[in-house]
Amino acid sequence: MSIAKVTIKDKFKQFSDHWNPRIVGELNGQHVKLAKFQGEFVWHKHDHEDELFMVINGSFEMHLRDQVIELQQGDFIIIPKGTEHKPVAPEEVQVLLFEPAATLNTGDQVGELTVRTPDHL
Repeated sequence: MSIAKVTIKDKFKQFSDHWNPRIVGELNGQHVKLAKFQGEFVWHKHDHEDELFMVINGSFEMHLRDQVIELQQGDFIIIPKGTEHKPVAPEEVQVLLFEPAATLNTGDQVGELTVRTPDHL
């Protein structure tokens, strides 16, 4: 196993599509993923996994059934398992995700935005 640093800025330069997370690290059964968001995602939940969303560049809103939380660069939010949520990004935002490796990006809502096997960068 080789140890190497990951430069997040460089990894984001390697893709331009939205809502398609890329794996940039793995530890203890968890994936560190990068994604670009723009527009509205789907309402969904993860019955068995918590998720962490950290804004690297830009901003977005995390819609919950009872509130909307604005996230700016440097902010993060943890969505507990079983919590319905929907990210909304009027403009492109770069986000780091930390979640169990088995986590499906659309949770309980399989559809056109579902990424079953994220690419590794």
